[in-house]
Parts: sequence; C-alpha cells; structure tokens
Amino acid sequence: MTGQYEIRIEGHLESRWATWFDQMTLTRENDGTTRIQGPVVDQAALHGLLQKVRDLGLPLVSVRQVASDHPGKETLR
Repeated sequence: MTGQYEIRIEGHLESRWATWFDQMTLTRENDGTTRIQGPVVDQAALHGLLQKVRDLGLPLVSVRQVASDHPGKETLR
C-alpha cells in the first residue's frame, strides 16, 4: 500500500534533483531545509530514498509519514 512521506534535509536542493528522488516534490523551506514529499510504495522504496540522501552526504533532519490530501488517491505533482 502506498503511503505519503516527508523527508526533511538540511540545506536547499534545486528542483532538478526531483528526478533523482523518484519525481517526488522538493520544496525549499524558509528555515534552510528542503522537504522531499510524495508517495512511497513500500518500506524498501523508503529505504532506497534514505540511501540516496546518505549517498549525497545530506544531513537528515526528519522522516515522517503524512496524511494524503485525498485518502485513497495519490498526490499529483
């Protein structure tokens, strides 16, 4: 079952990195962090995203599952 996740990292990533993060939405926040958010199909996919954060040497701030705007539907990007 697909869940919506938010990964927050220190620093700002450019939107071009969205492709590398499986087309998830990247939002540069005013506090100097980047929010990476979107659907994740399973725990293996979530671990894959976290490995990408690690491989880039990006400081991880938080990971959390978030409620979908439309239960039962994937978020459109």
